[in-house]
Amino acid sequence: MSDLKHWKTLHTRVLLEREPWLRVLADEVELPDGRVVKDYLRLETPDFVAIVPIRTSGEIAVLRCYKHGLGTIDEQLPAGYIEGGEDPLETAKRELLEETGCVADHWKALGHFVISGNRGMNTAHVYLANDCRQVASPDSGDLEEQELLWMSQDELRRRLAAGDYQQILTVACLGLAFAYLDAPEGLR
Repeated sequence: MSDLKHWKTLHTRVLLEREPWLRVLADEVELPDGRVVKDYLRLETPDFVAIVPIRTSGEIAVLRCYKHGLGTIDEQLPAGYIEGGEDPLETAKRELLEETGCVADHWKALGHFVISGNRGMNTAHVYLANDCRQVASPDSGDLEEQELLWMSQDELRRRLAAGDYQQILTVACLGLAFAYLDAPEGLR
């Protein structure tokens, strides 16, 4: 294994700050070979959770809504920002209730992942919510209108393989969930 070295941050400037949603930073960094790179851009956005909700029947919930960054309607999983020191699992439970009107009896953490290794961004905490049941009407309070859809795992797998989803978070979370669900019992 090689002996890779860390970069050294010499200075950081804040280029744009729109708390709590976004900070754009410009770092001056020194590389291991001594070269200095000015204005290496990084982004900071809040950490968040994403949930793969599954009913006892095996159906998985997705939300159909307009995504302005894409300029189109797409389907995604329930997700939301972690607020003020909140525990990621508590955020996941809150977001599941807000966006689907459901609670879940069993939760499985599927991991936490940085969105971009080069730019930073934030960390996604991914959960599988098993045995979901409806206890209220969805009320996300978000800007976008959302339509809650329950789909069979076979349909989601087919659509995933066909490339029907545009957001990497949806693709990655479904992939993690299916890998977990497909694993032999002893590996879960």
